[in-house]
Amino acid sequence: MAADTDLPDSEHKGLIGLLPRAARPYASLARFDRPIGWWLLYWPCAWGLALAGGVHEHWPLFGWMLLGAIAMRGAGCVYNDIVDRDLDARVARTANRPLASGAVRVRNAWIWLALLCAIGLVVLLQLRGFAQIVALGSLALVAAYPFMKRITWWPQAWLGLVFSWGALVGWAAITGSVPRAAILLYAGSIFWVIGYDTIYALQDREDDALAGIRSSARALGDNVRFGVTSCYAAALAFWLLAFWQIRSDWIALVALIPAALHLFWQTASLDPASGDDALAKFRSNRTAGLLIALACLAVGSA
Repeated sequence: MAADTDLPDSEHKGLIGLLPRAARPYASLARFDRPIGWWLLYWPCAWGLALAGGVHEHWPLFGWMLLGAIAMRGAGCVYNDIVDRDLDARVARTANRPLASGAVRVRNAWIWLALLCAIGLVVLLQLRGFAQIVALGSLALVAAYPFMKRITWWPQAWLGLVFSWGALVGWAAITGSVPRAAILLYAGSIFWVIGYDTIYALQDREDDALAGIRSSARALGDNVRFGVTSCYAAALAFWLLAFWQIRSDWIALVALIPAALHLFWQTASLDPASGDDALAKFRSNRTAGLLIALACLAVGSA
């Protein structure tokens, strides 16, 4: 049955199997078996907290924002699948998603979305007032995202705006402001997201073309490696500028070297024709995010 079929890129197939049969489609709908998504949403939050100097006095916020990333990434996936259920049914990799396959009714998906948002609200209430306002500012971007693949060849850029927003929220949660360094950190994250999501979209280029779905991977064609490399280079440049705003010495340069080497490895070894390689490189950005978090910690605590 479709309800019990794991998604092809599931990371924890056994996790879904441990749940009661009735709960499995809802766990799949929120992508609880694919933690890479909430890691990628969480890392910019952690960067903002760390670079703003919040590691020592505000360390519980790292846990709260991790919970928020899990809940709101799940909510975003549910909302995206509600909007995209007809398109998902026409793409091989997404045809077994619970809404596209009919395993979950649309009404029940809306209820599940509301429950996940309620968890997000609990996390929101842990932040200072200004950070709450900043966090709520992302809602319009989130609501518009599923429609971007229908109107632009670069929906990955819009995803960058959404998935990077946590950098601003994290910073505001520590300082009650969004200074230039926070904006530069956010800008770097946007280009990072465009890069890794372009890699992810390589898996679907043929099916997307048949379904009329637009993506940066399709737009770049044979120039995907150059495009991703350019995005990663721009990300590193913005992060370096952000670090320099906090500490204008050699630490800002050295701290980013491990992340730069990792991103260079991704693009140098990327095989655009291999869906398996694209998925592996995409998932490796969990490590890239950790390396950048350590760099933010080094600079923000120095």
